[in-house]
Amino acid sequence: MKPKRWLRYGLIALAVAVVAIQLVPVDRTNAPITAAMSAPAEVAAILERSCYDCHSNQTRWPWYSYVAPGSWLVADDVHEARKQLNFSTWGEMSSGKQTYMRDEMWEQVEEGEMPLWMYTLAHRQARLSPQDKEVLKGWCVGEGEQEHAPASKDSED
Repeated sequence: MKPKRWLRYGLIALAVAVVAIQLVPVDRTNAPITAAMSAPAEVAAILERSCYDCHSNQTRWPWYSYVAPGSWLVADDVHEARKQLNFSTWGEMSSGKQTYMRDEMWEQVEEGEMPLWMYTLAHRQARLSPQDKEVLKGWCVGEGEQEHAPASKDSED
């Protein structure tokens, strides 16, 4: 066969494969919120902007989550993230587990592991400013300290 014919058949085969992989089903469901998180408004706004797409049942599925193979990657990331931490079921956790999860959240943010750099490339609004980080630190670390802090001197008198 001539090289041009191989190229044409190759391109046709590639096109068929691209169309065929679109038929592979991907679970993009958002389960109902069973026990939403309660946090100060400023904290909640940061979490909703930077974390909820992966770590809640309120995922906004962007256009590329409907095109394979990107759809497979996005859905897998969201499902894995929800297993680790799901703000839509936060209220079902014990207070000790919530404290632990706040500590883990802050550690991930402090080390620059969250939000994922790949996510922030496409979602610039999800990037955390230094002020955002301070607010989260105050909530993640401060809340945990308050729960374990001794009673104030006023209540001891």
